[in-house]
Amino acid sequence: MGTLTTISSGNVSAQIDATGAQLMSLKLGEGEYLWQGDERFWPRRAPVLFPIVGVLRNGFATSAQGEVHLERHGIARLYDHAIVEQTPSSVTYELVSSDETRAAYPFDFRLNMTYAVDGEKLVQTFSVTNTGEVDLPFTFGGHPAFNVPVPGCEGESFSDYELVFPEKWTAVVPTIDETGMHDFSSPHELFRDSDRMALSHELIERLLTVVFVDVPGSDVTLVGPSGHGVEVSFDGFGFLGVWTASSDAPFVAIEPWVGCATAYDESDVFEEKRGTIVLAPGETCEKSFSMRPF
Repeated sequence: MGTLTTISSGNVSAQIDATGAQLMSLKLGEGEYLWQGDERFWPRRAPVLFPIVGVLRNGFATSAQGEVHLERHGIARLYDHAIVEQTPSSVTYELVSSDETRAAYPFDFRLNMTYAVDGEKLVQTFSVTNTGEVDLPFTFGGHPAFNVPVPGCEGESFSDYELVFPEKWTAVVPTIDETGMHDFSSPHELFRDSDRMALSHELIERLLTVVFVDVPGSDVTLVGPSGHGVEVSFDGFGFLGVWTASSDAPFVAIEPWVGCATAYDESDVFEEKRGTIVLAPGETCEKSFSMRPF
């Protein structure tokens, strides 16, 4: 764990760790909504995923700049990020490429992560700049995990909670194998003509991760019988992962992603992965998602 920074405005506060620029706490008043990590289940809380989401086939890909060797979810979560801007309600971190990062991912980049409390929500912003002289391919995503039940509702159970979407739709999700690779040719219909899905340890454990594609309205709300929960809004993120660690883990991760893990129908060319963004030298890509505890 590195240096912790707390930001707040009104009744919402957040704490971020410089190691990985990882969100460590999200509170409404005194209530802690973010999973606090537990080695029995999963020690992390909300890692930053960059320059991949999920896995590469055998941890390897080729690219225009040479070989890419990346473990699950990439490298951003492994390094200390420098604070480059801070106010009482926001903080911006920076990670720049180095000889060490280029050994795994042979590109030059600057990754800025900004966390800002805006009214009743926390906004997490990814900003990636190509600082090199060749095109920069990448994906990114968030991985915030939330306590279930939410604070103040300790009498509720995991299965009491639902994911509620802005409108009715039919969710067809890819099959995922034990290595984390996706199979879009053998999809699983999760629900039809519905705007909600009940949380189920059994379902998530069986599918390994639920990967929604093109969620209508780019919004989902985790809510329990009490009417309390968290709303996650993710315009510009084409994928949404939903995951928990085991059959009795008291949390669910709701993960907005730009891309996803390598799929069976893809080559091992890094630039050809689903959702990959390619920036020309000097260009910047910026996308945000928000979390609103209630």
